[in-house]
Amino acid sequence: MSEPSVQQTVFEIIAREATIDVEKITLESTLKDLEIESLEALEIVFEIEQKFNITMPDRDPQFDTATVRGLVEAVENALRTAPPATPPAA
Repeated sequence: MSEPSVQQTVFEIIAREATIDVEKITLESTLKDLEIESLEALEIVFEIEQKFNITMPDRDPQFDTATVRGLVEAVENALRTAPPATPPAA
């Protein structure tokens, strides 16, 4: 079985944290459309960071936190530019 895509994982995190059906979420959705408040949005970002072991570019003016597409693209960019994980010492 293959791992879920970045998009699907982000959708699942949003759905779980905002207690909404994942089917309501599209790339074109805004957090406002999904009735996600600021605190919930922060919790979603923290969950995404933990899940993917990344740091979201929260101080980057290009970082789009208002849309689902922006969150997915930020994760994909962070994963592309992240240094390779070092294997644990034996």
